Amino acid sequence: MTNAQLYTVVALCVYAIAMAIIGCISYGKSKTLDGFLIGGRNVGAWATAFAYGTTYFSAVVFVGYAGQHGWNIGVGAIWIGVGNALLGCLLSWLLFANRTRKMTKHLDAKTMPEFFGKRYDSKAMKIFSALIIFIFLVPYSAAVYKGLGSLFSAIFPGVATWVWMLIIACLTALYLVIGGYIATAYTNLVQGVVMIVGVVLLIIAVLNHDAVGGLGGLFENLSNFQSLPDDPNPTTGAQLTSIFGGSAFKFLCFNIMLTSFGTWGLPQMIGKFYAIKDTAAIKRGTIISTIFCVIIGCGAYLIGCTSRLILGGKLPEGGVDAVIPEVLMKVLGGDSLGLILLAIIMILLLSASMSTLVAVVLTSASSVSVDLIPAIRKKPTKPETQMIMTRFFCLAFVLCSFIFATQNIPIIVNLMSFSWGVVSGCFIGPYIWGLFSKRTTKIGAFAGMISGLLTVGITTLIITLNSGFSAAAAKSPEMGVAAMAVSIIVVPVVSLLTKNRDTERIDGIFDCYKEK
Repeated sequence: MTNAQLYTVVALCVYAIAMAIIGCISYGKSKTLDGFLIGGRNVGAWATAFAYGTTYFSAVVFVGYAGQHGWNIGVGAIWIGVGNALLGCLLSWLLFANRTRKMTKHLDAKTMPEFFGKRYDSKAMKIFSALIIFIFLVPYSAAVYKGLGSLFSAIFPGVATWVWMLIIACLTALYLVIGGYIATAYTNLVQGVVMIVGVVLLIIAVLNHDAVGGLGGLFENLSNFQSLPDDPNPTTGAQLTSIFGGSAFKFLCFNIMLTSFGTWGLPQMIGKFYAIKDTAAIKRGTIISTIFCVIIGCGAYLIGCTSRLILGGKLPEGGVDAVIPEVLMKVLGGDSLGLILLAIIMILLLSASMSTLVAVVLTSASSVSVDLIPAIRKKPTKPETQMIMTRFFCLAFVLCSFIFATQNIPIIVNLMSFSWGVVSGCFIGPYIWGLFSKRTTKIGAFAGMISGLLTVGITTLIITLNSGFSAAAAKSPEMGVAAMAVSIIVVPVVSLLTKNRDTERIDGIFDCYKEK
């Protein structure tokens, strides 16, 4: 075993023990369904803020987006991190956190489908939204497994990728099934600290690399960069140093909109607002979460844009997904201090992904146990039974995600490309207008959901028939943005053409904003 492997194993063992302890400590607070899913609506500012931030950024951001966009676009890719922090985090907290907390508490809604069902008095909407979550979020969690498995395989080339995915699955199931949301909130706090320390140390390491030469040297060396003759993705120094992304400006804008505004309709993100305890905690959490996202988001893309210099312009054999792992090995694979830092970075990436993973699994499991099964059963489901079912489905979804990731099932891989855009495109309109407008009708909300799904579905079908599915997958960011825009527009337009027949009930719901 090499020193890098030894340090990583030690760090992984310490991390696993810490997660298990937190899960056991949290068990007492997760014996009720309310406690298991939303922490009894009594989670503080720091835990909620870090839960939001760590769910936002997974290994997919570091290994996939930061590596790919940093390599192809250059320093302009940092705008994605800025957009995520200001639009996806700060603006989301300012606009939705307090209203979401108050209305979901008034409705006693613990999940997004339950919110839709009670806000619009629609069992069909509850079932439909639960199915959307189940179909598109489970494949998304499989993508997280694949990213992490590939990353650890770079450090342990002799160990099969599925072994690492199995370890990650066991760790996830351990503290999630035992401790529920409160365990994930506390572990997110620990994971967030690890992520901040790791990113800051990694930024210092990559900027001090001889090929980079500090922050000033980064721009100077990138401006003089010349692609190798056999580079499959040739570029120029002008492109890599263009502040606004150069020829990739349009692509950059769509990615900023998808990854920033997309959080406004994602149930695993919005669910954090259900659990925060009061308005004072929201004010503190807004600041904490935004600072966290600035450090992690901008830091990840800054690291990515140094990759061409550190790797000498040669794209690794694994393609853009192998860029960040190769950078880590180049920068940190030398002395003992570097290897210790490498172990910390590996735990950073593990933390980032596990926080996203548990949020997605908890959302998916509750969509079945709390929303889908009770909605189709004729007899009421007891809270104790729902509690058992939720734990069971958490375990089942961890297992399903692991199986999907290892088997590389084509339909699952295809759904991954569209998961973020479809889920947010379906939910963003009904969710936002449901919080702010009494005039929003059941028909209008349902039309917004359907139109978001059809926007992606029809566009994908047309592009696939004309140019093949790979071309459609490449357009998934544009489709996701279009679906969100259509949903936001369709909901109020259809609501103007229809009427609410239960205005008294809706007035009662909006009275929750008068409560202190």
